Amino acid sequence: MKIYALSILVAPPGKTATVLSSASDLSSFSFYQRGSVGEFMAFFARTIAERTPQGQRQSVQENNYTAHVYNRGGAEQLTAVIVTDQEYPVRPAFSLLTKLLEDFTAKVPTSSYSTPASISFPEINNYLQKYQDPRQADAIMRVQQELDETKIILHKTIESVLQRGEKINDLVDRSQALSAQSKMFYKTAKKQNSCCVVM
Repeated sequence: MKIYALSILVAPPGKTATVLSSASDLSSFSFYQRGSVGEFMAFFARTIAERTPQGQRQSVQENNYTAHVYNRGGAEQLTAVIVTDQEYPVRPAFSLLTKLLEDFTAKVPTSSYSTPASISFPEINNYLQKYQDPRQADAIMRVQQELDETKIILHKTIESVLQRGEKINDLVDRSQALSAQSKMFYKTAKKQNSCCVVM
């Protein structure tokens, strides 16, 4: 999972979007490709920001890249764009865009949007680095990963028990804790389940 570029743009409806702040991590590309890739990412971000209606979010794929866009609209007419690989999860991407726009509007006055060269927002680089691993930046995703790991352990335990089917039969037969009726129920259920093969 990789974030390549992160941008904040002012995108008035029907007009050209202007980049106010951006950050990129193109270290996975060769030195000679970085300039071209950077230009493509900026073009991709501007184009999608201009074509996303105010108040909407969308994800757009192009080649091996996915751009997640949040056009917040409102008086500021701000849009945030994150360009990632296709493996990067959608929910943390939009969570990042929301936090980024909130932080930007809190620290950068609206009056400076007309002169983007004067805008200083170094925090965008911190967001780019922090969210490279969405599990570290997103609490819900971290919990989901822990649950997935628990399920994997549970499946391994069940599989190891199922591989010892004959030993379980012996245990059922010798068990003092099971009544004769329970033992008969177990054997009947086992016979019924073994007669059918699921395709």
